Amino acid sequence: MFDFSTVIDRHGTWCTQWDYVADRFGAADLLPFTISDMDFATAPCVIDAISKRLSHGVLGYSRWKNDEFLGAIQHWYQQRFNSRINPEHVVYGPSVIYMVAELIRQWSNADDGIVVHTPAYDAFYKAIEGNGRKVAAVPLHQTAEGWQCDMTLLETALSQPENKILLLCSPHNPTGKVWTREELTTMAALCEKHGVRVISDEIHMDMTWNGRKHIPWCDVAGNDWALFTSGSKSFNIPALTGAYGLIGNETSRTAYLNALKGRDGLSSPSVPALVAHIAAYTEGEGWLDALRDYLQGNMRFIACELNAAFPELNWQPPESTYLAWIDLRPLHIDDKLLQKVLIGQQKVAIMPGYTYGEEGNGFVRLNAGCPRSKLEKGVQGLINALHAVR
Repeated sequence: MFDFSTVIDRHGTWCTQWDYVADRFGAADLLPFTISDMDFATAPCVIDAISKRLSHGVLGYSRWKNDEFLGAIQHWYQQRFNSRINPEHVVYGPSVIYMVAELIRQWSNADDGIVVHTPAYDAFYKAIEGNGRKVAAVPLHQTAEGWQCDMTLLETALSQPENKILLLCSPHNPTGKVWTREELTTMAALCEKHGVRVISDEIHMDMTWNGRKHIPWCDVAGNDWALFTSGSKSFNIPALTGAYGLIGNETSRTAYLNALKGRDGLSSPSVPALVAHIAAYTEGEGWLDALRDYLQGNMRFIACELNAAFPELNWQPPESTYLAWIDLRPLHIDDKLLQKVLIGQQKVAIMPGYTYGEEGNGFVRLNAGCPRSKLEKGVQGLINALHAVR
């Protein structure tokens, strides 16, 4: 019913992944598997809703706090996560990272520590350090059962008086870990015990695989917490801007909204973003499920090809996201040399793991959110480069 195989040329659309690949990789003629957006057109219901709204012709100031938007969010959480959210807790923002950064500013002071599981999404480091705070890293470790957090190590970090916030990525980018209810409950209890507030970035919440279920932080939360997310990853609409979230504490919620409207003048949202979210969350479930099936097929393809070429990798698809976090350490390759060969010889751009911190050394992150024909070229380019540097 939905076509995810046809290649859409994104050149000339001011596209970060395609038109500006040279900014990060130093060459413009590369096949990119980089920033986490997808090469698919968004759901037809989203396009139809935006087109209908634009045909009205008047694009004046608007409000995000309306029954349609709040109702769509409530519906989505009930349908997808069996979670009943309080619409009074909902807040809006231009992006998840803006919202994260604003609460970091409000909930901590300069030189305070922000606890983060590493390797971590690179924007986390920027939001923390760019606001004069310090990263308090708690490395995840890989086991036969998947990526795990040492809760004793986490408690040690949370118990330090200078560490004021746990910045959680759920599901986790880049590893693709889906946190279990037991893990989330344990983290919530530890944060309560040590008076640490929680900001949970859940932008990849809709992309979990193989029966694993995303559990929103609001279902396990204690006192002071925030959950921030968006339909931008799931429905490939980040260029519309627009995110939303939940802040449980009324005082914190009011302070956030006052900063959004009063200090930053961001109270009027992007109308297309509101329309897109409403359409996606009320009509887009079938499209998303079809996309999820296609993406899981992409992940299986990567595993099949990589493991056939290098059996010692035994790479398994992640628990979530369309980002393949590939452990190349069994091959004992030089990360920098691999990037040189990928770019210079194979003409392929794949994110080096060290982008995501020291714990990312020896990994690459390959964006599989694309038609299979493109993915085939990228995976073959990676295999060729690995053969060349061994």
